[in-house]
Amino acid sequence: MAIDYYRDLRVWQEAMRLAEGCYRLTPTFPREEAFGLTSQIRRAGTSIPANIAEGYGRNSKGAYAQFLRVAQGSLKELETHLILSERLALADAQAVEPLVASCDALGRMLFSLIRRINESEP
Repeated sequence: MAIDYYRDLRVWQEAMRLAEGCYRLTPTFPREEAFGLTSQIRRAGTSIPANIAEGYGRNSKGAYAQFLRVAQGSLKELETHLILSERLALADAQAVEPLVASCDALGRMLFSLIRRINESEP
């Protein structure tokens, strides 16, 4: 499949699935967490595909790689928030573990894409 648009990228598609999972997880959190972990998880989760898309829209490989690194940072932030939510018993391990596994897989995908972009630069 040719990559004509960022939505064709598997890494963006996986990031969107992860963001959706975060939105499905957080309604079970206590109301007092609305501006705490709920907000942080949602923001970090949506930041990942948004940065992949924004970087794709830039006119340079260097800028694209930088946005992918920002997405990687948001991914690690999200993973930390998810683990904390489990430790605080805000979410069941059964709900959090698949999301953390998705974080791991997505992190490898981002690392690989960044490496390919850097290797292709003149």
